[in-house]
Amino acid sequence: MTDSAKDQNENDQIKQQFREALERKNHKNANPTAATAGDSKIHHTHGPSDHKREFRRKSG
Repeated sequence: MTDSAKDQNENDQIKQQFREALERKNHKNANPTAATAGDSKIHHTHGPSDHKREFRRKSG
């Protein structure tokens, strides 16, 4: 085997290892019970607003 063929073989092995690691990572982070696009976990952010907030510029 020549040096360039050996280097290519090593590069292919390294790429395969990275692909397998990425696949494991993606499967680990996948959450099958995650909320779908139409269903949010946040339903009631604030209660009814009794008054409108007033912002005043600071003087002085």
